Amino acid sequence: MTIIKRHWTPEAADEWSKEDWIAVLLSALSYVFLAVGSALSFLLLAGGFIILAVGIGLALLMYWIIDPKLRAVSNRFEEHQKHYLEEMETIQRWEQSDE
Repeated sequence: MTIIKRHWTPEAADEWSKEDWIAVLLSALSYVFLAVGSALSFLLLAGGFIILAVGIGLALLMYWIIDPKLRAVSNRFEEHQKHYLEEMETIQRWEQSDE
């Protein structure tokens, strides 16, 4: 059993899960670490570079956790969009043939 789920169906990805809450927490933490780390790095303080590196690591971890869910939802949206556009094209051709 894995701690972080990496394979999602579009329906399951639409529901909030622990991965979403982890991503929310990591998002806020990475933002703070990146902002503070950037400011301290501009002042050339060694601690700033460490904080900045931690912020980058947290942002990458957040991406790794939430990306599979976002891809599953995005793929489903693209399929719906494709069918919608095909339907609109069929309707448009039908209306043009009447003119």
